[in-house]
Amino acid sequence: MIKKDLRQAVTLLAAGDWQAAHEIVQEDEESRLSCWAHGIVHLMEGDVANAGYWYRLAGRVLREDVSIGDEVAALSAELGQS
Repeated sequence: MIKKDLRQAVTLLAAGDWQAAHEIVQEDEESRLSCWAHGIVHLMEGDVANAGYWYRLAGRVLREDVSIGDEVAALSAELGQS
């Protein structure tokens, strides 16, 4: 996946459209950032167990007190989006 597509997915996540974001992130199951975005998708969906799987692939810890908004903002910052 090219970075532009992942940026589009993050924009969709920020807008609350996890279904459309999922279509994008499921195309790349290898990049750390895409796996993180995939985890956020599943958090938004309410599937915490699946989110944990993607967070582990991303090398991230899924905290119990996770804020989806904070996660989207952090991922956006990582991609250079503000």
